[in-house]
Amino acid sequence: MKFAKRMDQFGEGIFSRLLEIKKSRLEKGLPVIDLSVGTPNIPPAKHIIQALLDAAADEKNYVYAISDRRELLEAAAAWYKRRYGVELDPQREICSLLGSQEGLAHIALSIVDEGDIVLVPDPCYPVFGDGPMLAGGKLVYMPQKKENGYLIQLKDIPEETARKAKFMVVSYPNNPTTVMAPDSFYEELIAFAKKYDIIVLHDNAYSELVFDGRKGGSFLRYPGAKEVGVEFNSLSKTYGLAGARIGFCLGNEEVVSHLKTLKSNMDYGMFLPIQKAAVAAITGDQSCVAANRQAYEKRRDVLCEGFTSIGWQMDKPQATMFVWARIPEHYSSSEQFAMDMVEKAGVMVTPGSAFGPSGEGHVRLALVQDEDVLNQAVKAVKESGILER
Repeated sequence: MKFAKRMDQFGEGIFSRLLEIKKSRLEKGLPVIDLSVGTPNIPPAKHIIQALLDAAADEKNYVYAISDRRELLEAAAAWYKRRYGVELDPQREICSLLGSQEGLAHIALSIVDEGDIVLVPDPCYPVFGDGPMLAGGKLVYMPQKKENGYLIQLKDIPEETARKAKFMVVSYPNNPTTVMAPDSFYEELIAFAKKYDIIVLHDNAYSELVFDGRKGGSFLRYPGAKEVGVEFNSLSKTYGLAGARIGFCLGNEEVVSHLKTLKSNMDYGMFLPIQKAAVAAITGDQSCVAANRQAYEKRRDVLCEGFTSIGWQMDKPQATMFVWARIPEHYSSSEQFAMDMVEKAGVMVTPGSAFGPSGEGHVRLALVQDEDVLNQAVKAVKESGILER
């Protein structure tokens, strides 16, 4: 058998490898506290679940959706106007996604030709680079360094690279570095994209998971944003709907139109009961959003303060459901440290090397366990001795 050469660029995904390690430990009866994958353990609010149940009980909802129902698109437009102050045309400027991951994996196919330059953050969520690579793009990394507050320095991108670039991915609040970007960054980003005729994709999955009184917003609220790009948003973390796979691409009409055309050749749309659940989530009682935010902030404090108290210094994240932490000084490999964490302490984290070249030297911890379990994780790591030289 012969397979596509493009697959030579991809190894087994880090999360699949971690899952195999987890399965092996559980089969042996060994404990595992999984802080690796950002899978929320906070369920959707009851009114969202009820909307899904009611729709799933209707036998008429088992046909192909083919495209987004008008109710869904209008709800998404109303959500963006209410929450972010952004006006959107429901039919022309919004497209649903079968989760942001699906959209991030595929959108480059509608933009990028073989060899086109795509600018991606470093470190970044893996699919930011994997999607463009599947489309034949050439990745150029935009470093996110701690000394710059983990903000991309657009002025440092070489002129020749900028002129050749066709597409760029940006994401704040950022996964994995957990920082937010100021207004000045977005203003500079839009000017940069206009100058070099680059399409921008801003991933905004964590705009509601911001802490210490901060307020998340939208890239699209800045003047000129819709002229240069689109935003991806997701209901996975905000509403606890990760497994339902609900996301949106919103913004520039041309980009949205091309993505819709691509998707019309790839899938038959979102399951109608899930569309109903999405509508219930973004139009219904929003108290669940604040409750989820508070839960993640409390978990952040328990985890960061707990590990800091035993000698593993951690900065508290500004936002997201993650913590980005430097590995102890006596380790040189984030993967080795992550393996020792699970083998010696039974605690799973994701090595920073999975997020690009600049991720080495860090690990990402997901706030996906209750506070008592996070305290157990701190205790297990302390007792394992792996923080000691």
